[in-house]
Amino acid sequence: MPAYNEAENVNEVVRMWHPVAERICNEGNECKLVIANDGSKDNTFEILTQLKSEYKHLVPLNKPNSGHGATVLYLYQYAIKENADYIFQTDSDGQTLPEEFWQMWENRHQYDFNIGTRGGRQDGSSRVFVTKTLRFVVWMMFGVWVKDANTPFRLMKKDRLQAIMEYIPKDYALANVAVSAIAVKKGEKIAWYPITFRPRQGGTNSINMKRIFKIGWKALGDFRRINKNLKGL
Repeated sequence: MPAYNEAENVNEVVRMWHPVAERICNEGNECKLVIANDGSKDNTFEILTQLKSEYKHLVPLNKPNSGHGATVLYLYQYAIKENADYIFQTDSDGQTLPEEFWQMWENRHQYDFNIGTRGGRQDGSSRVFVTKTLRFVVWMMFGVWVKDANTPFRLMKKDRLQAIMEYIPKDYALANVAVSAIAVKKGEKIAWYPITFRPRQGGTNSINMKRIFKIGWKALGDFRRINKNLKGL
């Protein structure tokens, strides 16, 4: 999970998600709940550090601010270096539900990518508009139709994700969009799951519409470069 100014949410989010790590460990596996503080201006990292003594599978990381997408890539690289077999990503704002993770976990051997789709999402019409726009842009740029390109709820095989990340520029702002588009383009084994997507459970979203369009416009050039590298697939 990336975290930026999530002091109001992070305690409850850890309480909700840590049992997932515990259950996986109880099944005879090793599992970590890794949360990267992306240079928060509040005390998010201090809270995470305090929670570490209570939640043994929690791993708080601290890094300079680079934005959501770049932090997601940072966490993917961390998991790859730690030699994880599977990497699950969600956000730290409490919008997703841990009980919906297990449908993906049960199918982890059959599919390379298990990705949520946010039907009936509850975080505002502007976000729905952005999701639909991204779907159209991905189709225009990559020639593939992706159900929900930017969902922060995905379980992925490390080896397949690592191969895809070779195409993605470092610190790319729309990391999960690129991962989804490339995975579909490359014909990876993908399963899609309807998931619940609640309103933020506390705090203020740092991404407004003006910033979304700025990030999206900047990302278009990288989309072109990524697609060029994918020619022939």
